[in-house]
Amino acid sequence: MLADSHCHLNYKGLVEDQDAVLERARTRGVGAMLNISTRQSEWGDVIATAERNADVWASVGIHPHEADAHGHVDAAALVAAADHPRVVGLGECGLDYHYDHSDRGRQAALFRAHCAAARATRLPIIVHTRDAEADTRALLEDELAKGPFGAVIHCFTGTQAFADQMLALGFYISISGIVTFKSARELQAVAAQLPADRLLIETDAPFLAPVPHRGRTGEPAFVADTCAFLADLRGEGAEMLAATTAANFRTLFSGVDA
Repeated sequence: MLADSHCHLNYKGLVEDQDAVLERARTRGVGAMLNISTRQSEWGDVIATAERNADVWASVGIHPHEADAHGHVDAAALVAAADHPRVVGLGECGLDYHYDHSDRGRQAALFRAHCAAARATRLPIIVHTRDAEADTRALLEDELAKGPFGAVIHCFTGTQAFADQMLALGFYISISGIVTFKSARELQAVAAQLPADRLLIETDAPFLAPVPHRGRTGEPAFVADTCAFLADLRGEGAEMLAATTAANFRTLFSGVDA
C-alpha cells in the first residue's frame, strides 16, 4: 500500500544490511521503492539492486552537487543509461545554491540535459532544488516549452507560491520526514493543502529520519511514519493516503507497472 518515492539503498548506512532494510520496509507495508542515483559511478549498483528485488526500481542521474565532476554527461548518456526496464526516472537533478558545491552554470546545463533526456525517453525527472526556486521555475518553464515531460519536486521544503507554480506545470510534490519536525511549521501548512492527486511521500533514506526516529539512520520502512503524520495533518485516514500516494507514484513512474 505504501510507496517510498525516493531512497538511496546503496548509500552507507543501508547497503551494508540491504536485505534486512528491505524486509523491514515490506513488513510495514511498503510495496514499492525508488532507488535514486546521484552520480554516474552509482548507476550500475543502483540498477543491480532493482534487478534483484521486484519491489525496487531505479533512477539514473547526476545530483547538482556533482555537476563539476560530470561535465562529460549529456542527454545522450542519460538516455543510454535509462535504456533498462528497471529504470523508471531520471535524477536526482536540479539546482542547489545552498552549498554551491558545483558551478551554477554547470548545474543548470546538467539540469537541462536531464530535461532533454526526459523528453526523449518519456521518463519523469526527480528534481532537487534548494535556495534556487526562481531559477528552478524559470529553467523548467523554458524546458517545457521545448516539449512535455513529467517531474516530481523531491523532498519539498519550499514556499506555497513555489508549490503552486510547480503544480501549475503539472508536476508532483513529494513530502519527506522533514514534515514531522517541530520546526517545520511552514512546510506543514503547505503539505496540508496539497492536492491529493499530486502528492508523493518519501524517506530520502538514509537521511531525514522522521519523528519518532530522529537521530537514527533513515530507511524506507519509516515512510509509514511520515504517511501517518501527514494523514493526521490533512485530516485523512493513513490507509487512504497510503493508497493515494502509491497510486500517484505509479502514475508518474509508469514504468513501475510495465
